[in-house]
Amino acid sequence: MSLYPTLEDMEGSQWLPPSRVPGKKSSLRKPFTAFGSGESIDIASSLYPTLDEWMGMDSKAMQLYQPLNSTTGAIAPVTGGHQSHAEIKQGVRQVVGCKDPGSGKIGLSVESISKGVFVSYVESGSIAAKAGLRFGDQIVQINGQPVAGWNKKKTIEFLKKADPSQITFAVRDRPFERTITCVKDSGGHIGFQFKKGKINAIVKDSSAARNGMLTDHFITEIDGQNVVGMSDDKILKVIKSKDRTVTVTVMPEFVYDHMVKHLGSSLKKHMDHSEPTEL
Repeated sequence: MSLYPTLEDMEGSQWLPPSRVPGKKSSLRKPFTAFGSGESIDIASSLYPTLDEWMGMDSKAMQLYQPLNSTTGAIAPVTGGHQSHAEIKQGVRQVVGCKDPGSGKIGLSVESISKGVFVSYVESGSIAAKAGLRFGDQIVQINGQPVAGWNKKKTIEFLKKADPSQITFAVRDRPFERTITCVKDSGGHIGFQFKKGKINAIVKDSSAARNGMLTDHFITEIDGQNVVGMSDDKILKVIKSKDRTVTVTVMPEFVYDHMVKHLGSSLKKHMDHSEPTEL
């Protein structure tokens, strides 16, 4: 069975209550680690108490699309399998990284939006990418210092002065992402069509349909590999390269469009698209 079982291989005794998600604790070492394997840490409740504040998104739009259980974080982890990227789960997580000894850089850029600091770019193969920082994630704290209200310049200056051997981030994940595990049929298909990264059709009675795939959602990851900004041909190539079971991470169109609009669509093609690999 895969890390994210599908309806095809789940038995009744294997269902978990909404407050728990299946996962595998990370055995990764610094600087490529997220402490607690993505466990939520209680630091954002006072700074960002609701999702209404995410990147200035209209509160009414956010309220129309709520997770199955917003109080327990019942959304599955984003990444899966045995990978060098840190395991990511919804909520606020702690990420520990360092600066590259050669360049002295972490490998990310940020933008200040609605008094919050957001990751606008993650360089391929960088410390930031391997630590699990992603395009659209919100940085809540750096080395224990709340960054609410900081602008881009202040954030970058703080990172430049930080201890190069260890930098600790508190990161709030992109909201409303869902992971859906599909099983390929005899023809190698998992049951949905997409255009410019957005799912626009689902095949009836396919694995995608049975496991809850939805249209009007953008594909953000395939088995933990970032595909935001990839061409459709490359996304299809990634899917075809996978074994029989494929875990697809999707995000509602209105959230995706809002994120890209504020962080810059021109950066998408330059960001990290590396495939998670064994250490």
